[in-house]
Amino acid sequence: MPGFDHFDDDDPRPRSNRQSDEDFRRFREQLRNGERDINNTEALEEIIQFYFEHEHFEEALPFVERLLTFEPYNADAWQRKGMILNNLFRYEDALGCYDHALSLNPTDAEILVNKGITLDNQNRVPEALECFESALAVDPSHEDALFHKGVTLEKQDRFEDALQAFSKILDANPSHVDAWYELGYCNDFLDKLEESVRCYDEHLRKDPYNYNAWYNRGIVLNRLGQYSKAVSSYEYALAIKEDFPAAWYNMGNAYANLERLHDAIEAYKKCLHYDATDVPAWHNLGNAYEELGMLKEAVSSFTSAIKLDAKHYESHFARGSCYEALEQPKKALADYKKALAINNEYPQLWYARADVEYNLGQYEECLTSYRMLLKLDPENFEGWYDFGDTLQELGRKKESLEALDRCLSIAPTFAAAHYSKGKALLQSKDRNGALQCFAKAFELDPAIRDIFRTEFPTLVSLRDVAPLLKK
Repeated sequence: MPGFDHFDDDDPRPRSNRQSDEDFRRFREQLRNGERDINNTEALEEIIQFYFEHEHFEEALPFVERLLTFEPYNADAWQRKGMILNNLFRYEDALGCYDHALSLNPTDAEILVNKGITLDNQNRVPEALECFESALAVDPSHEDALFHKGVTLEKQDRFEDALQAFSKILDANPSHVDAWYELGYCNDFLDKLEESVRCYDEHLRKDPYNYNAWYNRGIVLNRLGQYSKAVSSYEYALAIKEDFPAAWYNMGNAYANLERLHDAIEAYKKCLHYDATDVPAWHNLGNAYEELGMLKEAVSSFTSAIKLDAKHYESHFARGSCYEALEQPKKALADYKKALAINNEYPQLWYARADVEYNLGQYEECLTSYRMLLKLDPENFEGWYDFGDTLQELGRKKESLEALDRCLSIAPTFAAAHYSKGKALLQSKDRNGALQCFAKAFELDPAIRDIFRTEFPTLVSLRDVAPLLKK
């Protein structure tokens, strides 16, 4: 919100001096003693200014009301009352004050801007933009009108329009520090990432202690794949504000992208030190432990995420994967089922469930899970292969061949599917078709010959098979 440094527009210099400070202390003492007869308008302005700057809005309000008893036609004082009420979240009362001020001075751009800010606070966006446009009609280069117009447009995701507003400010005033920040924000959302970094750099040259700017810059660098630079940017943010959990979290992500998993773990732990309820941080901590093979620690982290958010299906899925790796398939299956109860349209979850059901010998349930996988992801050739191969093992030759044919229509050079199809054809007494499939599998992956020798030792010496195995 635009602040104010003085009431007299003809005299921009602050009037604070030793005498006025003494008057201010004296007037405060008078108020404590119950005296309400402060008639010095200049002193009232000083007191209002002091309270406003120190964000003591409740204390400022009676003084501005007192000022208005002396100067009821002072548009600037009505505006000040509106600004105070806005900061007290009394938006309708604030708008009444701005309207009164505008009735006294209808072409005051500053009043129109502050009215627009209050309307924006009420989420009355079209009316807010109308106020900013009215201010710009009075003064096309009004910085505050352009700036708040841009911020309001950002809230509507109208980033191109917002960018134009901030650019216009910078055309006239290249040193406008906040416009550079917002321009960086707009360019990020417009996927103009290099330009976004440049704008944040311009902002940080003028305000190097803005930890949010360092943080946002890190986010953009991470999106650019410049993970080391992103880490450095987060480090600057954290040097300024150590208790910044989001920066620790995203620094952990950058370290993970750099495969510096131990550093990532320390960053996630720092994030959780400041915000122990951060579910994504617990989840990503678990991911880092899992990548390092520290499965028990991973399970503990995913469990912490689930305790905070029982519907975090990603953590149920990840914990299930760890249980599976720990050879605890029943626990894995329980987690997969919980995850699917939350989100049953995630193909990989159905795939994981099918695999563990197969390992547990729950074949019908396994086939049902494969069907759900393939309904959601019909181009998943590996899913079609596993579905077909399972059917082949269960002797369901016709269904197996249909599934394997579907797999090979998507991935014709998938050697394992040719081999499985050959086995299904062999079960169907189609020896020639089976040998053709085996030959194709051996051609695509010679290592499958050894699998064949193990699975079909009685066939290896037959006249029509032996040549295939010698190639």
